[in-house]
Amino acid sequence: MAPSASATRLTIYSLFGIVLFAVTGCKRNASPTPPAAETSTPGVITDTVLAAYQPPLPASYDTKENPSSEAKIKLGRMLYYEPRLSASKKISCNSCHLLDRYGVDSRTVSLGHEDQPGKRNAPSVYNAAGHFVQFWDGRAANVEEQAKGPILNPGEMAMAGKTEVVAELRLENTRVYVDLFKAAFPDEADPVTFDNIARAIGAFERKLVTPARWDRFLGGEKEAITPEEKRGFQTFVATGCNACHMGTLAGGSLYQKLGLVLPWPTTKDEGRFEETKNPDDKMKFKVPSLRNVEKTAPYFHDGSVATLEEAVRLMGKHQLGKDLSADDTHAIVVWLKSLTGTIPAEYIRVPVLPAMSSDSAMGIRKSMRAPAASTQVK
Repeated sequence: MAPSASATRLTIYSLFGIVLFAVTGCKRNASPTPPAAETSTPGVITDTVLAAYQPPLPASYDTKENPSSEAKIKLGRMLYYEPRLSASKKISCNSCHLLDRYGVDSRTVSLGHEDQPGKRNAPSVYNAAGHFVQFWDGRAANVEEQAKGPILNPGEMAMAGKTEVVAELRLENTRVYVDLFKAAFPDEADPVTFDNIARAIGAFERKLVTPARWDRFLGGEKEAITPEEKRGFQTFVATGCNACHMGTLAGGSLYQKLGLVLPWPTTKDEGRFEETKNPDDKMKFKVPSLRNVEKTAPYFHDGSVATLEEAVRLMGKHQLGKDLSADDTHAIVVWLKSLTGTIPAEYIRVPVLPAMSSDSAMGIRKSMRAPAASTQVK
């Protein structure tokens, strides 16, 4: 949609945010241009401003590379909760991304194999399939690729030392799983593979979406959010937060340097640089989505901030060079709470898993395969 003529009436705040966005060379996908601020009428949000946040959340994030099916989703749901995909047989995807708690574990960093602390805060899995990349440093292109990382990570589920083959064999030794894989991948003669484990988990995750009152507002239901929440959104835009937090997910569509205007207090974790070794990527992280942000504390890549109010204040200071007033901080937080969505309780219902069997009982049909060539370490 072409912007209206009124879109040229940029406030100094929104213009500053857009200039910052442009000069930093952020990599991003095809998200809309940040909207201009039009705040002359308190509580009235124009279609021009909302255009950069459209469309509302979809029912699922489907992809032709991994077509969805009920059989694949059923298998993926079981594998998401399946601890035998970890070396200890005690850790599952749900151990760190609890689906009944908005996809997080509320820890600063998660505990992995033998209670090893992770390096970065575990982000929510809800709506993650809509992000332009996965992980804080963007090292996985999609949720299917991301699903492999924690399973092989020696500090998380720790199957790296046992190779992908053992993960396959633990499932192949269970008749229930053999049948489920055959149903999910009917055209494959040997469907119990590590790639298909990831595809099934990815198919399940692509429907982990949490529609909120904000989506109803985007859809034209003007009373879906309160006047206070509308004023909070106007404050959010006028402050310049929309320069990075835009699109359906209000984020998740670009990288940004943490400490863009004022250096971030801690630089031990240099973000994407640790993946690319490109000096331009130092302290760059994927901009997180603000969906369900009310429920996903603690905040930032290191989980160092406990409250949403403090997170907003720090973003204003370090990203935009602004000392936000208590009133403005509160207003923004009020709007952010309108992004809290509904957890799909039936969809995430914990499945009944097959009884655990010992590794010693496994067959040897795949035992001659080469070990996994690489592991992804956070």
